[in-house]
Amino acid sequence: MLEKSLLSLLSPGGRHGLSILIYHRVLPHKDPLFPSEVDAAEFSAQIGMLKSHFNVLPLLEAVRRAKDGTLPPRAAAITFDDGYADNAEVALPILQRHGLHATFFVATGFLNGGRMWNDSVYELVRHAPDGVLDATPLGLGTHPLHTQAERRQAIPALIGQLKYLPMAERQQQVDRLVQLAGVALPHDLMMTTAQVRKLHAGGMGIGAHTVNHPILARLPDAEARQEIAQGKLALEDMIGASVQLFAYPNGKPGEDYEARHVAMARELRFEGAVSTSWGASRGRPDPFQLPRFTPWDRSRLRFVLRMARNLTTSAQLA
Repeated sequence: MLEKSLLSLLSPGGRHGLSILIYHRVLPHKDPLFPSEVDAAEFSAQIGMLKSHFNVLPLLEAVRRAKDGTLPPRAAAITFDDGYADNAEVALPILQRHGLHATFFVATGFLNGGRMWNDSVYELVRHAPDGVLDATPLGLGTHPLHTQAERRQAIPALIGQLKYLPMAERQQQVDRLVQLAGVALPHDLMMTTAQVRKLHAGGMGIGAHTVNHPILARLPDAEARQEIAQGKLALEDMIGASVQLFAYPNGKPGEDYEARHVAMARELRFEGAVSTSWGASRGRPDPFQLPRFTPWDRSRLRFVLRMARNLTTSAQLA
């Protein structure tokens, strides 16, 4: 009763807005290196709460109903970014058990044994021997790795220095860092083609997320357009169906993507695209700049309260 009262107070009249949740991974069990990452039990509890208090729709249906002005009160949709293997192996059975739909935005360049650059950093820090990771030859400083706490501190320190480098230079730096650490990294973090097809066959939505997950604003227009278009085509060939939705990599309006990339998504015949600007869409929003929300709260009450507050937030768009 308290949860429903909070939603009623913060979203009077039901607020015909659309709350879109972002997930990346759902781990089978807690990871000591990433204690805040959602595991299977937490994910099941969160989407159970979502189902109890919101009208959860497939994202494509929600986009179409937002255009028509027919969204139900407290509409919500679930999305995943990047294409991690645990999406198919851990998240999918939980979604099916709850009878809920999610859309999975897949960066096609990392399928079948690939690995995103940031995951290479995470895993090299995880597997590096105790001691100090001396990355000064690469201009990346020194990082003590004696404890889990120090490893957790090293990850954002390295990521922050690498994130906005040009894509090719960033990958070169990461490859050199892996060699410097002298560790073997896993090749099964991202989905296989078969797992993408498994999600599609299981009734889930598949959305495009470029090929190599670049920051579009840092690319020449022709290259940015090719990243978007080729990712879409690869997924359509993979699942034998049209891919109607797109997620901007990183997704911060005006920083990671700009108005010209919104125009590209329209021209490439997507029906909608999502950002990572927080808030809920209201009225008849721009279907190519739909805000999304990351639910990090662990307690039931805080989760519902944050979802309610998200309904009152206005997204900042490009």
